[in-house]
Amino acid sequence: QVQLVESGGGLVQPGGSLRLSCAASGSTFSINAMGWYRQAPGKEREVVAVISSGGSTHYANSVKGRFTISRDNAKNTVYLQMNSLAPEDTAVYYCNARSYTNDVLGWGQGTQVTVSS
Repeated sequence: QVQLVESGGGLVQPGGSLRLSCAASGSTFSINAMGWYRQAPGKEREVVAVISSGGSTHYANSVKGRFTISRDNAKNTVYLQMNSLAPEDTAVYYCNARSYTNDVLGWGQGTQVTVSS
């Protein structure tokens, strides 16, 4: 089992920045990819960005050039730097970990990001 704890959400004005963190504990040796997903009210959960244990990244088209995912394997922590935030980025952001066979190992509890003036 892997436990994930997110932090760093909050209220920010349009054009602002936030940095989310997600710390993993438990059977961290089994983690390959870690990722960020988000779910806005009335919408399905969608992938935002994913990073593999080797550092390969994937971004949703809607966040390319604005968000950056990074990872500190020594600390078992993944980060999401979000710049140029827009109201449509408002959502609950969840952290996720997957195994080397792409099984979901766990989800974080979610952290609210609200972009509003």
